[in-house]
Amino acid sequence: MLDHGAAPPVESATVPKTPFLTALVRRKPVERLVAEGGQGEGGSLRRSLSMWQLTMISIGATLGTGIFVVLGEAVPEAGPAVTLAFVFAGLTALFSALSYAELAGTIPVAGSSYSYAYATMGELVAWVCGWCLMLEYGVSVAAVAVGWGDYLNELLDGTIGVTLPAALSAPPGEGGVFNLPALIVVVLAMLFLMGGAKESARANTIMVAVKIAALVLFCAVGFMGFKSGNYSDFMPLGLSSVGAAGAILFFSYIGFDAASTAGEEAKNPQRDLPRAIMLSLVIVTVLYVLVAAVAVGAWDWKKFAGTDATLAAIMNDVTGQSFWGTLLAAGAVISIASVVLTVLYGQTRILFAMARDGLVPKVFGKVDAKTGTPRTNTVIVSLLCGGLAAVVPLGELVNATSIGTLFAFALVNVAVVVLRFTRPDMERSFKVPFGPVFAALGFLCCGYSMYSLDLITWVYFGAWMAAGLVFYFLYGMRRSRLVTEPVTTDAEK
Repeated sequence: MLDHGAAPPVESATVPKTPFLTALVRRKPVERLVAEGGQGEGGSLRRSLSMWQLTMISIGATLGTGIFVVLGEAVPEAGPAVTLAFVFAGLTALFSALSYAELAGTIPVAGSSYSYAYATMGELVAWVCGWCLMLEYGVSVAAVAVGWGDYLNELLDGTIGVTLPAALSAPPGEGGVFNLPALIVVVLAMLFLMGGAKESARANTIMVAVKIAALVLFCAVGFMGFKSGNYSDFMPLGLSSVGAAGAILFFSYIGFDAASTAGEEAKNPQRDLPRAIMLSLVIVTVLYVLVAAVAVGAWDWKKFAGTDATLAAIMNDVTGQSFWGTLLAAGAVISIASVVLTVLYGQTRILFAMARDGLVPKVFGKVDAKTGTPRTNTVIVSLLCGGLAAVVPLGELVNATSIGTLFAFALVNVAVVVLRFTRPDMERSFKVPFGPVFAALGFLCCGYSMYSLDLITWVYFGAWMAAGLVFYFLYGMRRSRLVTEPVTTDAEK
């Protein structure tokens, strides 16, 4: 058994010096990862989440970003073929979700793909993966918060006839100075999370029910304006445009990854995490494709360019009344808030796991004994994400999130194969069908989607990764618990 209390100081002379290259590939044994589950500085996370709540976390983190916010950017990229782009992005996510499901059931910890990489490919790859997850989750919170402000203005205009001035509702470069609504929704999510995981999950379940009802309402109303002629030129920009749009829309499928970050707060993670991951992906993909098909059928695809609250605008146009668009905007305000809540939750839990391993400052691993949550971690991450949302345009945020997500998912597809070969004896509550074949397909789909992204996105990604490597070599590599604490279990010897 591991001693979860304060480790006794280790004299520098007793810590063996690890060769540089060996240090980069040192792995954290699965047994140690699982044994440390839930343990933090000053307290422990609480196992309180059921399979249904885990599924709602997945849906909450996923459903909303691609439809309520990014549809206006994806349709001009692919035309009516945006429905195929959603299918392509969904298949890409499916292969990776299968790998996530196997690893989540085998290694049910808070670090998600970061922890999976640590157990299979070594510390440097794990750090790179964790750094990508920071980009994926942190920037995703900011991107979705920006879209929340658009629908809030739509709601205010439809109910009381006023909107927030552009200076306070848009970032610099898009006609504004400071996006106040984006900061507000992140702060509200922060307050929910500080109350406890169970309480946050209950609030999220209510918000998910509202968002599903809002999308079903849109399909019912939007279908009345359906024009088959809008599909006459199905792929006006060519087949490559579907891949480009799919890469953008992959941003919309990160919800099941958020579920895997709840591994240390799930009641029965080995059984429930794989089920929640797969069930949520099926529900979300069906809704995405259905809503996209109705939206393009109701509007000529060229009208989507430059729109923000796209679904509300379509409902207003189809009915000739502002009431329906206002009603949808109200649902979107609640719906998108749930995305912010659940993705912010995932970000804090990944940093919690990395802090426990010593790769980031210990402050991110402190757990409040009363609430069982990493409260200081939550405050720091929320303020950083809220500040980012207030000053950075949506388009750049979406693309940066997509490439970080795709890179992390590609590593998960590798990790599941590595663990199959290195630890074939481990009990697995779920196994990827056709094993390495589906994992390879997931890796290739992620690679193709990354290739489809713009050069500027790669430049941003390269700069982010360079900064991460500098931090690792100057801080994390030296403070890793695999260095500072002695081996304590037979599995680690």
